[in-house]
Amino acid sequence: MAAVVETGKPNRGPSAAAENRAAIVAAARRVFAEGGYDAPLNAVAREAGVGQGSLYRHFPHRADLALAVFDENVVEIEQLAARPDSTLGDVLAMITDQAIASQAFIHIITESNDPRIETQLGGRVRGVLAPKLDAARAAGSIRPNATVDEVELAILMVTGAIASTPAAQRREVAEQCWRLVGLGDRGR
Repeated sequence: MAAVVETGKPNRGPSAAAENRAAIVAAARRVFAEGGYDAPLNAVAREAGVGQGSLYRHFPHRADLALAVFDENVVEIEQLAARPDSTLGDVLAMITDQAIASQAFIHIITESNDPRIETQLGGRVRGVLAPKLDAARAAGSIRPNATVDEVELAILMVTGAIASTPAAQRREVAEQCWRLVGLGDRGR
């Protein structure tokens, strides 16, 4: 007679797919924030309450999962930028806050070689920065010849500096970096 294995929860099959995907993304956000981009994916599956097979069905590659997690970050940036009263400084402050909160966000911004990350995340952030930079230049809060490439470089410098900084000191280091690059008020 075959043994019956108790799994703790019944397999709900395809009807659970959307719920499982959402649980995986939420778990990955927490695991990546604590353990960085290279945190074990089995920790993500365990945190989400799904098997590794389910995780890999939804996200065959680590970059796929990172794209889903950090798409939410970019959506938040886009929503902020869509507000008529938001400034370049507000957008840069949000990017800084996101980088401070998550080592994985720093990694994906500074070290990823996956072209999808550049097009799906980086391109959207550039699309947000350009009009905010135009407004900052028009308001005289940033030098008239500042470019989006320079602002992106400043973001990379700040996130690179905080990447090796203990979490408790990241805010202070980020603010020092913004002052150093001449954006202490971040173009407000």
